[in-house]
Amino acid sequence: MKQFKTESKKLLDLMINSIYTNKEIFLRELVSNASDAIDKLAFMSLTDPSIKLGDDELAILLAFDKDARTITVSDNGIGMTEAELDKNLGTIAHSGSEQFKEENAEHQGSEMDIIGRFGVGFYSSFMVASKVRVVSRANGSDQAFAWESDGVHGYAVEPASADESAAVGDHGTVVTLFLRESTPEDDTDQFLSEWKLRELVRKYSNYVSHPIRMMVSKSRQKPKPEDAGDDYQPEYETYEELETINSMTPIWKKRSSEVEQKDYDEFYMSTFHDFRAPARTFSFQAEGALSYDALLFIPSAQPFDLYSKDYEKGLALYTSNVLIQEKCADLLPDYYNFVRGIVDSPDVSLNISRETLQQNSQLRAIARRVEKKIHAELCDMRDNDREAYDTFFDNFGRGLKFGIYNSYGSKAAELGQLLLFWSVREGKQVTLDEYAAAMATGQDKIYYAAGESRERLEKMPVVLSALDHGYDVLLCTQDVDEFMFKVMPSWHQDAVAGDSEHKGTDARDLEFASVSAADLDLATDEEREQAEKASEGNGELLTDLRDALGDKVVEVRVAAGLGSAPARVASEGPVSLEMDRIISQGPEAEDAPQAQRVLELNAAHPVFGKLVAAKSAGDADRLKLYGRILYDQALLVEGLPIDDPVDFAKDVAELM
Repeated sequence: MKQFKTESKKLLDLMINSIYTNKEIFLRELVSNASDAIDKLAFMSLTDPSIKLGDDELAILLAFDKDARTITVSDNGIGMTEAELDKNLGTIAHSGSEQFKEENAEHQGSEMDIIGRFGVGFYSSFMVASKVRVVSRANGSDQAFAWESDGVHGYAVEPASADESAAVGDHGTVVTLFLRESTPEDDTDQFLSEWKLRELVRKYSNYVSHPIRMMVSKSRQKPKPEDAGDDYQPEYETYEELETINSMTPIWKKRSSEVEQKDYDEFYMSTFHDFRAPARTFSFQAEGALSYDALLFIPSAQPFDLYSKDYEKGLALYTSNVLIQEKCADLLPDYYNFVRGIVDSPDVSLNISRETLQQNSQLRAIARRVEKKIHAELCDMRDNDREAYDTFFDNFGRGLKFGIYNSYGSKAAELGQLLLFWSVREGKQVTLDEYAAAMATGQDKIYYAAGESRERLEKMPVVLSALDHGYDVLLCTQDVDEFMFKVMPSWHQDAVAGDSEHKGTDARDLEFASVSAADLDLATDEEREQAEKASEGNGELLTDLRDALGDKVVEVRVAAGLGSAPARVASEGPVSLEMDRIISQGPEAEDAPQAQRVLELNAAHPVFGKLVAAKSAGDADRLKLYGRILYDQALLVEGLPIDDPVDFAKDVAELM
């Protein structure tokens, strides 16, 4: 019995029990090692005429024995000598694949792609096995040797038996895992089934470039006996057949011209478990210092859990066609979390277990390219397939807006290009650039109204007033809208060429303005003059109303340009009315900042005359009643709750 050569017991125990967190990856590691062994032999055959390989000769064989509790992974690759077994498997963290690559660096090319990077992958076997036996015969050797260990006390290397030598063939390796007994905490029985092994191969090693074969159970109908009567019922029998259980050729490695869209759709739906075809499919490659292939999809509908805390973003990360992470979150920014797809690169740096990635410049470089590609594809969809883009934005636009808010506006220029808002004038969704291009001459702001529903916002008097004054209004009905505008206070409009419909303009920054803001100025000069006169002549009236409403408002004043509304509630300060409404529904509403409300009166409305008459008559109670009703009505128009519905009902009844 030999001892492991790298502080064996403690290090091996650390690897088996700490480094690996997902036990099922043991099969991925063994299959990857087998693939490397075949690649080495294929590479050597290019320079050694004595190595003759048939087109269908190189393969990986997977088998299990439920009674003996064993799993066997066999390959007919380059094999190992006695010394190589001792060195590669007796020295923890020694990588034979890495050494082979270094020794043949001058001769490598596209013909060779070794998966292995570390020598610890093999030891993942001990997560599920109490003993591992490796039988290997090096290419050109007359003798096969066996390596065996329990992963605790060391290992032994000895000549293989005649039966084992015959099983391994002229060259290759057979790895046999003797599984641990199952416990309630550690279910190893699951790996002793055909469906589980097939599932693991499909999940992690489906695109290994060599066939992975396994005897599988199938059913077929028996021939109908010649003397069978009319009441004969078909009989079936079970038989076994050697079948290739991996697809080998990844679709993302093929040129897009070689793949039909229906093939991409089938791949997407089966891989990402979506019964709908994707809305957009795009692929791209990079070669050079950093090489990778990417195949990305934009779903056609929103996943049910997209905005839940349990949703996991990320792209599937492969290295040399072997799955490393199902969802690599570092490859996608949060605002593109809906994108699904695959990135395959042989150049990313992995940690020792190959289960997770190290933070490195290669990964960040790929992520930046992925982000730019997604943005370009969405812009193309917006410009060339607007109907599809409208549907996309209905599904995923909220996340784009949150991306602007969450980045404190640093992504506003990029993500703002993708935003859509409902235009009251146009009766459809428009981009910010489209709104800016259609603005009236002299307009220098983008007006918007925020609330719960488009239907209610379209009826708001202040929105109708804006339209009457020649200004379009964007309707914002998502909870993130107002918060987004706080970190994106303006939009840069590029120069617009003049045409018969729109005036040409120079590049400029357009400020966003809420129609619910107290400083809104839509009025004409005549309307402003009328409001100023009414304000100057009714100072005591405004003061009395302010006192009657108490701390509900910070000011009562006359405003111009209110259209048909007798009054409205507006806000001052950093918290808008819509933000106030949303915050008030949260768990910390009591301590949250509130909007500073202003009651604005329309001097052109007949109701203002009633207020003046009540003040002139000295009817203070009537004036207070009018003030309370106007304030509560204005809140209802804004979609805000009134303080006391019972008191409001009493005030209306008294007025009647």
